[in-house]
Amino acid sequence: MFTTVIAAAVVMGGAEYALKHFSNQPNSLVAAIAGLPSSRPAAALVQQRQRIILMAVATRSFKKIGSRIASAPQSGGGGGGGIVYGPPPSTGTVQAIAYRLLPNYGFSAASQFPCLNNIFTRESNWNVYAANASGAYGIPQALPGWKMASAGPNWQSNPTTQIKWGIGYIKQRYGSPCNAWAFWQNNGWY
Repeated sequence: MFTTVIAAAVVMGGAEYALKHFSNQPNSLVAAIAGLPSSRPAAALVQQRQRIILMAVATRSFKKIGSRIASAPQSGGGGGGGIVYGPPPSTGTVQAIAYRLLPNYGFSAASQFPCLNNIFTRESNWNVYAANASGAYGIPQALPGWKMASAGPNWQSNPTTQIKWGIGYIKQRYGSPCNAWAFWQNNGWY
């Protein structure tokens, strides 16, 4: 930051100098620009500007590539195109229930669980009793909550029942958890 400020000051000073000494010429702006000193701070400022432009382009590219991967057609029972993720969740957790259930719906747990985890963490933080004012309830934030009764009579308190309903809903509506996560990222809901 300090280098940028110094570089800007040098460029401004050089521009002022050039304008004073070349303002009587017919094309004074061109002459003023040509008269700017080619100093280290000026070169550093140009380099920093180029880095910022490259970073902006790279960010846009990564966003496009990431959304294509997340919404890519699923093959091999809902796999993630050979993408390998971290270890499964710890045994005995609510997340482990979901990880274990995903293959029952034709999904690769290794590739689809990270997407499901992202959704359920943001919706309810995996809280079986999570409720909001709109009437959404449970881990998947079913709206209305009683819809989960189709997965079992204990829908209000059983994480397995809620997760089964959530995965079934995601499969029916989006095709896979990663497709649902891509939708969630664009809309803030699924």
